[in-house]
Amino acid sequence: MSRRIDHLVIAVHDLDKAAAFYQRLGFQVGARNKHSWGTENRLVQFPGTFLELITVGEGANIPPHGQGTFSFGAFVRDYLQEREGLAMLVLDSQDAKADAASFAQQKIGAFQPFFFERTGKKPDGSETKVAFTLAFAALENASKAGFFVCQQHFPENFWNPAFQKHDNQATAVSSIALTAPDPDRLRRFVSAFTGEEPSRPAGHDLSYRLTDAHLDVMTPDDAGELYVSVEAELDQPSFVGFALRVEDIHRQAARLDAAEIPYQHVGSRLVVPASAAHGVAIAFEPTQN
Repeated sequence: MSRRIDHLVIAVHDLDKAAAFYQRLGFQVGARNKHSWGTENRLVQFPGTFLELITVGEGANIPPHGQGTFSFGAFVRDYLQEREGLAMLVLDSQDAKADAASFAQQKIGAFQPFFFERTGKKPDGSETKVAFTLAFAALENASKAGFFVCQQHFPENFWNPAFQKHDNQATAVSSIALTAPDPDRLRRFVSAFTGEEPSRPAGHDLSYRLTDAHLDVMTPDDAGELYVSVEAELDQPSFVGFALRVEDIHRQAARLDAAEIPYQHVGSRLVVPASAAHGVAIAFEPTQN
């Protein structure tokens, strides 16, 4: 069965400034959360999927990568030393320990599962407990593209319809763009990570179905055609853009105009370029797409 997107990790230098930008885009952005190792985030939630705006907090004591361990905090810190943007793709997991074993068997990540918990906040401001186990995979020579799966242990405390109502009427993430100099060289890794075989929508590009969304692996030039302005790494894989479904594309265009956020029409999409959106291009498309 196809995995769904659990969330996208979007690394930013100034968490509140990024949150304010996403609010101008029409999203409801959650309160600041802190991880024990020093990263801090604010979330944008949809049914079953969310965007994680993340930064490294002051005085953070980030643990290093180790033999058989993957440090989420170190990956985010190192990413932010060079750029902002979409740093990691996270898929859902029903059993992260089993997934970690599978990744090791397929030789895409020999890392121990990572469990953590934190206090979250409900819409009324009261506290609740959330906990997760992560299983990491690692693509060789890809310091700008992270991959892991996430098992939620108290999903009833995390997912909340009150957090999923946005002024822009966004309902879901529909696609993610991953660029690479040679997309075919990523085929074995991405197939093993997603559990899916790709289709070929055009030329050397690959597309992987993720339940009701898809991951597109393409050249930087092809990504530029779809997302106007991307900040791609020319020598290694990097995530450069994502698309969201909105109920009323014309209303969203009016919102972007009113907020003086630059965008271009690309087919039926409205695309906010990476240069205006903290390093990652953001496309809005009609729900019926």
